[in-house]
Amino acid sequence: MAWAREFKLIEALSIRSIGVIKSAALELGPGFTALTGETGAGKTMVLTALGLLLGERADSAAVRSGEEMLFVEGRLQSSDPELATRLTELGADVSSGELLINRSVTKDGRSRAAIGGAAVPISTLNEITQQLVTVHGQSEQIRLKSVAKQREALDQFGGQELGTAKSAYQQVFTQYRELESRIERMRTSSEQDAYRIERLREQIADIEKLIPEQGELRELEDQILRLGSVEELRAAAGQAHDLLQSEDGEAASLLLGRAKKALETSSDSKLRELALLASEAAAISSELATQLSSYLADLDADPVRLEALMSRKAELVGLERKYGSTLEDLLAALPALHSELLDLDSSDEQLEKLEIQLAASESQLAQAAAHLTEKRRKAAVELSERVSLELANLAMADSRLLVQVSELSDYEASGIDRVEFLLSGHQGAEPRPLAKGASGGELSRIMLAIELVLASNQELPTMIFDEVDAGVGGSAAIELGKRLRELSKSTQVIVVTHLPQVAAFADRQIRVSKEVSGEVTASSVALLSEQEREGELARMLSGNSDSEVALEHARELLRAKN
Repeated sequence: MAWAREFKLIEALSIRSIGVIKSAALELGPGFTALTGETGAGKTMVLTALGLLLGERADSAAVRSGEEMLFVEGRLQSSDPELATRLTELGADVSSGELLINRSVTKDGRSRAAIGGAAVPISTLNEITQQLVTVHGQSEQIRLKSVAKQREALDQFGGQELGTAKSAYQQVFTQYRELESRIERMRTSSEQDAYRIERLREQIADIEKLIPEQGELRELEDQILRLGSVEELRAAAGQAHDLLQSEDGEAASLLLGRAKKALETSSDSKLRELALLASEAAAISSELATQLSSYLADLDADPVRLEALMSRKAELVGLERKYGSTLEDLLAALPALHSELLDLDSSDEQLEKLEIQLAASESQLAQAAAHLTEKRRKAAVELSERVSLELANLAMADSRLLVQVSELSDYEASGIDRVEFLLSGHQGAEPRPLAKGASGGELSRIMLAIELVLASNQELPTMIFDEVDAGVGGSAAIELGKRLRELSKSTQVIVVTHLPQVAAFADRQIRVSKEVSGEVTASSVALLSEQEREGELARMLSGNSDSEVALEHARELLRAKN
């Protein structure tokens, strides 16, 4: 049996305290598993257990009488790397390659679920298991119940050719939406831009009007301090200058010069060294006196200049306070302010350019959408024909599936197509949506026909069918069994059936049996051996598992599957 590289599989199911089932363990596996048993034996409880495992709504009435809580656990396998990543994010243990999922419901209605040892909300359980298992039976459970899912199924059926057209469309669609968003942002932000432009122009004008220089504020403060303290500075400089003069008017430098001459003629080398210091001191004293004289000459009170300097400082300090930045930062930001103003000032021109690009992109989008529609309609015709052929083999010869591709009012990420699966129940009948055009059993067969066709083009989750054999018998029942067996070559198939012709084609058969002891009713679940299968099929054929005629017929059915 050929299995897809990324397979999904329910390996085992453990049930405790659900309805008539006290305790049961089902070993499943790849291929086709048939679940059989007399009416009322408890097959519905097995489906209930599977439903709970898949995150369906819990009903405390399902808890076995006399018990506090029901419990169901499934061991599953999936090699899907994206699913493994999602499970790891939830804290689930996926290291062994197997996944344990369990669900409990108490008799007062409290429900808990865990995946790989990590407790999860029921909504998360449903989200995860939807990727692993699909139940067909009631209309609200079908995998393709929404038009979005039907479109996805058609796209997958269309294969690489349709997939390439879809990818090309989505690439153009993304570019188109990005252009639309940019244009919308520019239009809606026009008032904000106008305010920003005004503020930028004001700030640039303020900075360029003053043209501050690096370090100018510190230099101004020094000059202001000097001009504001002229008398104090003159007194200090004059006193220092006077001290460099002797009482008789001789300069300190002349006295140091004489000291130098007295020392340099000494016979002591130490004194001659000190003569050098005296010479240096004389030179320094002379230079200091000269600079003090120059300082005093320049130190004149200038109230006009002082006022101008203070006014300039006030302007620069006001600029810093207005924009909350230092002069250095304002000067550094000036090129960026000019650049931003240029961008905003040219927004009308940019908007016009973007609108031209949008028109060109819309033209490309229309072409890509038309090409995608063409591929979808071609695939729709083929899918309709192939599913209708399958329906003929499933005792629905007069039924026809119509995959309808119609146009949406606007472009969407998936294209401009609405895809819907419609069913015509008989010749001349108006096609109707799947869930409205068929009974429960017919709906299961329709879904089986669709899945059989889709299986050749895509990987499918585990399929569970209930009521698929309703209204089927004779050769159509054998054909149904063959079709289910064919589907099981691509995915795991579990079928609840009353038809021996269907059960005979299964790879394994599980029987649900009811036992009554006094007032207590309990059901057991068992995997049947080949000999036990003969007896169960005989019971299903004639109501008597010991009938030789029925047993021979059962053997014949089992041989037919090979």
